[in-house]
Amino acid sequence: MKNESERMSPVPSRVLDKLRAGKNAYCMKFNFDSARAIEIAGLTGFDCAWCCQEHIATDLSLMERYVLAAKAYGIDLLMRVPRGSYSDLVRPLEADASGIMVPHVMSAADARSIVWQTRFHPVGRRALDGGNADGQYCFLSINEYFEFVNNNRFLLIQIEDVEAMEELEEICAVPGIDIIFFGPGDYSQSIGFPGELDHPQVVAARRRVAECALRHGKFAGTVGSVNNVAELHKMGYSFVNLGADVVGFGSYCKDIQQKLRDAGLK
Repeated sequence: MKNESERMSPVPSRVLDKLRAGKNAYCMKFNFDSARAIEIAGLTGFDCAWCCQEHIATDLSLMERYVLAAKAYGIDLLMRVPRGSYSDLVRPLEADASGIMVPHVMSAADARSIVWQTRFHPVGRRALDGGNADGQYCFLSINEYFEFVNNNRFLLIQIEDVEAMEELEEICAVPGIDIIFFGPGDYSQSIGFPGELDHPQVVAARRRVAECALRHGKFAGTVGSVNNVAELHKMGYSFVNLGADVVGFGSYCKDIQQKLRDAGLK
């Protein structure tokens, strides 16, 4: 049995380490309820797996399996949380997710409230437990716990509504936020052009979010593809989601069916 001096140290965030070193970090979005898919992301070189509780019925036991799968392969687990109580914000962190994504942040007051609920002293007033995976089940002292989590677990907020643009400067200036993430899909809906991701207003907003994030010392994140990722990096985006499990599997299935039809076998 290991003594205290031999205890394993908590694992820093791969995403934060890369971004702070001036490198790009890539994630993939997962909808399927399988930790094995997270393992595949790690095996193939992604930095982060993005899972969701906002749109998907991800329960706590499944979330914990996601976290363990990500940790086993040295990648980060980013959980998009539902907008509800402070417990909805902190439970993924207590399960030792590397970061949380908070959707539809509308104002600087909203951003400050999120930081207050998810960061420990002296940045915020997150509720304290310490007896979960992120506190190494009370093996970390309070000071170790606070310092490590505040510096090595990331807070990502989504800008995906036209209303948020009115306070974008103030939102990006809020201390305690690591990544400002532009969501073009919902933004296109909010301006009345749903699904038109190349609409000039969407393109202008995406550029403005990146510029504002960098101006205030934050990292900029968004969704993209291998076809436009170089352009996104030029805009200033260093954290980019590339693809989704449902899209990949759907394309694979369609390809098989098309080959059957082409061969006259269907």
